[in-house]
Amino acid sequence: MTTELKHLTTKKYALSLHTTTPELGLAISNFAGDTRSQLWNLGRDLSSLVHQYLIEFIKPQTWADLSFIAVAKGPGGFTGTRIGVVTARTLGQQLDIPVFAISTLAAVAWSEADKSQNLKTFAVEMPAQRGQIFAAIYQFEPNASKLKVCLSDRVFTPEAWQETLANWNTDYQLIQAQSGLAATVTSILELANLDWQEGKCPNWSQALPYYGQHPV
Repeated sequence: MTTELKHLTTKKYALSLHTTTPELGLAISNFAGDTRSQLWNLGRDLSSLVHQYLIEFIKPQTWADLSFIAVAKGPGGFTGTRIGVVTARTLGQQLDIPVFAISTLAAVAWSEADKSQNLKTFAVEMPAQRGQIFAAIYQFEPNASKLKVCLSDRVFTPEAWQETLANWNTDYQLIQAQSGLAATVTSILELANLDWQEGKCPNWSQALPYYGQHPV
């Protein structure tokens, strides 16, 4: 076995982070039966503790075992989202592995999709600052086991969002993403793995946060 081939075959795991809320969500998987995830409600301590929790969580795997990293890119809290994306970018740069930045709303839709059912459309909404709404519309395609973006993540006024839904020409399931979002950290990992299986290999520098709004 060549050194290059050995390098590729030994990197079997992937890691995901979710920090867009005061909760920290971490997940790791080899997509072959060994998957684990954990949540911590760290509040304002998230920024100072995330690296410590990462180091403990990854054991018994090591950083060298990782083939890629996935991170929730937002929408969500400004500080938490920035912490997660910066952490993932730093790890990706240091380990020289791809970093997949995945929509928080897409992960919610993916977690709600019954992977055995037919084509289904999900309208996902989440409270934003100043009385506005983060929202997006996704369609689960069971034949391809993929999530299609019908309406990308954006900020709406409540009136504009209601008008968008009223004019939507297919049936949809409305999902209100308000709490427990870090629990979708495994969905972040699964969505990234779908892209990875398609041969996508985004450089760490391409992982950018989606804030949607100015923080002030």
